[in-house]
Amino acid sequence: MNSSVDAMQTISVKCKIQVPVELRSEIDRTLQGFADACNQILEVAKREKCWNTTKLHHLVYKPVRASTGIKANHVCQAIRRVIGNAKAVKQVHKFRPTSINLDARTFQYLEELQTVGVTLMCGRKKFKLSIGNYQLALLKGQFPTAATLKKTKHGDYYINICVDLPTNPTGRTPKVIGVDLGRRDIATTSNGDSWSGKQIQNTRDRYSKVRSNVQSKRTRSSRKLLRRLSGREQRFQKWLNHNISKQLVRDAKQSNSALAFEDLTNNPSC
Repeated sequence: MNSSVDAMQTISVKCKIQVPVELRSEIDRTLQGFADACNQILEVAKREKCWNTTKLHHLVYKPVRASTGIKANHVCQAIRRVIGNAKAVKQVHKFRPTSINLDARTFQYLEELQTVGVTLMCGRKKFKLSIGNYQLALLKGQFPTAATLKKTKHGDYYINICVDLPTNPTGRTPKVIGVDLGRRDIATTSNGDSWSGKQIQNTRDRYSKVRSNVQSKRTRSSRKLLRRLSGREQRFQKWLNHNISKQLVRDAKQSNSALAFEDLTNNPSC
């Protein structure tokens, strides 16, 4: 059998979820607990200079569970995120309560009900998906075991579900260009195109050094300068991401393909 037919790629399917008002605070509480856990783990890892998953687990598991109240598997995922981020970037300052990694024990996709089950601090809760035919086609017949629950700055909730698809879809399966999003390479497509993250990483490092020098002065003018620097850095990143996005959309239109993204920023090798 042709190996290209057997080859699989993992993509992330972004799905909006319907969250009842009474459960929004529970999701937010879980996201905050996960972020607190990551920050505590990061502090211990830096202090003990320990970046081994197993060793760090023994150091932080019990105290982090006791102080945050998050579930056991959430702690394990927090450890993996901290180590992954530390290996991917030179400096990890602080984790924010915007997302949480889920595994087979904390996540379930129910295709027949178009529902996902997510383990929160208050227990397992189910949420209806609000998705279109494109997502339905990608999720059909899948039994995913990993996902990421995210909250946007506008207060909406999404779950990015990881699924395995053939690299060369046949029949009526939609033609998909897979796009891996990372830190070392901002974007890498299944067509072989890649955009290096070296330029943006150099910019981050440069602004980080400038911020450190400015922060040490602790004056009113230095605080104003910090705000301006933050705006410049964000505008540069937005400009770069915009241009990459335009190129991806242009290529997808030319080949009549859909785009499927996978966030690998927590993967130390990407």
